[in-house]
Amino acid sequence: MPRSPSNSSAKGGPVTLSMVAARVGVSPQTVSNALNSPDLLRPETLERVRRAIDEMGYRPSRAAQMLRTRSSKLIGYGVRPSPPGTTAPVLDRFLHALSEAADEAGFRILLFASPPGSASLKGYEELLDQHRVDGFLLSDTDERNDPRQAWLANRGVPFVAFGRMWSKRQIGDWVDVDGACGTDAAVEHLIALGHRKIAFLGWQRGSGLGDDRADGWQRAMQRHGLPTRGRRAQSLDDVDAARTAVEPLLDAGATAVVAASDTLALGCFHALRERGATPGRDVAVTGFDDSPMAAVLSPGLTTLAQPLEAVGRECVRLLLARMSDPAAPPERLLLEPALVTRDSAPAPDA
Repeated sequence: MPRSPSNSSAKGGPVTLSMVAARVGVSPQTVSNALNSPDLLRPETLERVRRAIDEMGYRPSRAAQMLRTRSSKLIGYGVRPSPPGTTAPVLDRFLHALSEAADEAGFRILLFASPPGSASLKGYEELLDQHRVDGFLLSDTDERNDPRQAWLANRGVPFVAFGRMWSKRQIGDWVDVDGACGTDAAVEHLIALGHRKIAFLGWQRGSGLGDDRADGWQRAMQRHGLPTRGRRAQSLDDVDAARTAVEPLLDAGATAVVAASDTLALGCFHALRERGATPGRDVAVTGFDDSPMAAVLSPGLTTLAQPLEAVGRECVRLLLARMSDPAAPPERLLLEPALVTRDSAPAPDA
């Protein structure tokens, strides 16, 4: 059975770059080039060095790499606390996508606690001082007076945000999902099913993210000349609160409800069942986020899936570009979500 590689020599010490060079019969600089500038080597030489590195289990010293490149290969990501009893499947999926994209680029994500408000800045400062992170990725940018962007920009620290700043002043690069485009598409889908009394169940006004999703519903309704007055309700992102908030919309005769999140859609499901009605058959319901529960609900929830893999890749790409050229104009991307049709609002030919 072949022996698995380990980062130690036969004498018990760590495998060094010089040992790899002696094994292959090349200079230590050639091994260094194979790791850091492979284009300088002939393909056959590069292949021999890489094979020896794998067989011997050589791992370059991170400290030496930092001294040589002035780069820690670390990207800081502050995790905001979730309210008790709630989950954050969207951010969990984003973090997975982000980690994969960072790994492919040779970086690692360093997680740290990041409470809302100015208290979060202490964590950013500690990572810069103690770990020399190369840059930061931000999320939860819905806070109107989020201090992080200006603080990092004033210090010349590269960062990219998943999510727009909802104040008038925009700082830095960001990638976001076009919520208005998503709810617009949901309304178009419901109209194709024959619905005209389409209500919107959203978050409280003043939430940048929530208002964006409400705007898509509003513009689609106006485009088709459909009334919106009295057909919008607001709620906390909580199932019980949503169940109560949707009642007036159902009383007013809504035949379809576009919800700003899957959690709100679930509250609508409960309200309909309490009335003896069936989601999808009596009143169509759409959600937003394509959370894990969307596919297992009965009926399955038609919802909007955020392109989180693309968001993760673009965030890493923009951050690397910002590290390479700090003076470049900011880049801001809006990516479209995809409508996933299930039985709560089936496809028109279903």
